[in-house]
Amino acid sequence: MAERRSGAAEGLARLSEWADAHLGLVRSLSSGVAVAGLVLLARSVRMTTKFTSAVDIPVQFVEKNVKLRGKLHHVTEKGLEVEHVPISIPFITWIQRKWQSQGLLLVRLAGVELAPSGVAWLQRELRPEQMVWFQLLGREDVALQCLVLVNKGRFLSVCLNEEILRHGLGRTARIEGLPHDSPLYWKLHKRLLRAELKALKKSKGIWKEESYSERIRDRISNNKFVQTLKQFVSWLRRSVQR
Repeated sequence: MAERRSGAAEGLARLSEWADAHLGLVRSLSSGVAVAGLVLLARSVRMTTKFTSAVDIPVQFVEKNVKLRGKLHHVTEKGLEVEHVPISIPFITWIQRKWQSQGLLLVRLAGVELAPSGVAWLQRELRPEQMVWFQLLGREDVALQCLVLVNKGRFLSVCLNEEILRHGLGRTARIEGLPHDSPLYWKLHKRLLRAELKALKKSKGIWKEESYSERIRDRISNNKFVQTLKQFVSWLRRSVQR
C-alpha cells in the first residue's frame, strides 16, 4: 500500500514538472508571437504611411531602393510633383487618414539631365492623376532621385529615364544618391548610356545634325559684316520714319 502511494506521488510530481515546463514554453511562444505581431504592425504602419515630404521617408527605404507608387499632379522644370499613394490595409489605413497631412513629393529622373524639350515631352505624354511607380535611389534636399515607371498596357511598363534619353531629350548624368562604386550604380548607368546611344546613332532630339542649308544660314547670320549691315538698315529705317 505504501509502495502504491509512493508511485502515485512520483507520478504527480512528474506531471507537475511536465506541466510547468510546457507552461513556460507556452509563455515563451506567446511572448514571441506578441513581439512578432508588434514588428509586423510597425512595418504595416510604415508601409501604409502617406509620405508628403522627401524628409519624411525613412533612410532605410532609400538605402534599400524601395519602390513606391503615386499619383502625378504636375510636370515642372524641377521635376515631377507626385502624391504618394501608400498600401491600403483595413483599419490601419482608416486610423492613419485621421492625422496624415497633405503634400506632394518632388521626384526627379535619376541619371538624366533634362533638356527643355524633355520637359515639354513629359508634359505632353503624362496626364494628371496618372499613376506612376518610382524607385528610390537617393535623396537630395527636398527632391527624390528615382527611376520612374509608367504602365503602357496591362503587362508593359516604360522607364521614363530611359525613354527621355532614347528620344534625345536629355543627357546622361551622375546618379545622385548612389555610391559611385556600387554595382547598382553601374548597372543603371549602363542602361541609361545604351538609351542615349540609340538617340545619338539616329540623330534624334538634341543629337540632330544641322542640314547643309541650316549651317550656311547660321554662318551668314553670325557674320560680323552681315550683323553690321542689319544694324545700318535698322538705323536707316528709323531715320526715314522721323
